[in-house]
Amino acid sequence: MNIDLTDQQLDMIQSMREYGESTFVLENVRQWREDQGLPDDVVQEFARRYFALPASTNGGSAFSQSLLNQALIIEELSRCAGCTLPFQNDLFELHIMAGFASDNDFSAVIDDFRRTGRVMFSLAVSEPQAGSDTQNMKTSVRTQDGRLVLNGVKTFVNNGEYAPNILVAAIDEDAPDDVRHPALSFWFIPRNLRGIKAYPINKIGQSMLPFATVAFEEVELKPEYRLTGPNATAGFPHLFSLLERGRIFTCASSLGMAQAAMEDAVRYANERIAFGTPIGEFQQIEQMLTDMEIRLWNMRNLLYSAAMKSDEDASDKRLAIALMKRYIPEAATQVASDAMQILGGIGYTERERVSHIWRDCRGNQLAEGTDQIMVYIAAPLIRKKYGA
Repeated sequence: MNIDLTDQQLDMIQSMREYGESTFVLENVRQWREDQGLPDDVVQEFARRYFALPASTNGGSAFSQSLLNQALIIEELSRCAGCTLPFQNDLFELHIMAGFASDNDFSAVIDDFRRTGRVMFSLAVSEPQAGSDTQNMKTSVRTQDGRLVLNGVKTFVNNGEYAPNILVAAIDEDAPDDVRHPALSFWFIPRNLRGIKAYPINKIGQSMLPFATVAFEEVELKPEYRLTGPNATAGFPHLFSLLERGRIFTCASSLGMAQAAMEDAVRYANERIAFGTPIGEFQQIEQMLTDMEIRLWNMRNLLYSAAMKSDEDASDKRLAIALMKRYIPEAATQVASDAMQILGGIGYTERERVSHIWRDCRGNQLAEGTDQIMVYIAAPLIRKKYGA
């Protein structure tokens, strides 16, 4: 599939490239990985550039940009940094908030993001015993003695220790379930309520995203904490559709990091001399580079196609996104692994970023639905497609 980007999209990418290449130099990235986050001026500059972009013709009013444009931005900045950045999570969390909140509630959040470059909440959806089976969540809200009480445990909550608020998905035990799904509700609650405890999760990669497990024990809620937007009662089907946007962003990040690994590998293959010859002229290295480039082309086509289908609300968008998520993180991990192989022993050290790229890409095979869950989603759609 050949997707020609518009002049406006190319200008957008160039703006993000100027920002990314001047900001995410190797020394800065190393420091910010240790700090588990970005400085205020860096995220404020991202927000300034993002909201200065001309609006997409098919972009939502809250975000101004289409999913394809947001994917292009994440891809380019991930390439510049050679690591997972907070921006993909920020945009995804804002999509979830917009999907369930009222216009007034969301306006306050997006205005704060525009001003500070930071999302004012962490998103608590995943659970230790549910994982990709989101509908199996156990965290719940119920009325006890006239009080609304929240109980449960969430895991892999980005900024769960630090954000001033938490957007919590919980089963509403006061509401009747429908035929297929439990009653889902979202609550925007202050982080400092009594009964909330957060515990850091030590990961092997994606160190700019500080994840935590957050426990809620007899947390008393106010009714006004509940999100009450037009889609607030749409429940799990609406959440599932929003999770697909997160998969697009995860794959955009994987593609950008794989491109960075490829560029590092080519640079090293041209400069490294062995037996009097640049190793890039060795046939085995040539074959590895060729296969890496094929994967990059395939990844890019799958990502752009899935994002465009989602923007257009195409009938086969769900299949396109599942195929994209099934292929891209795994292919990106392989590209990063091959880059490490080309760099040899130096690629296995903390000095070279390809080792960190490999770890970050490997984590994306688990994020937003594992490789195997994508088969679970895609296979029935494939059977239906060809059975018809």
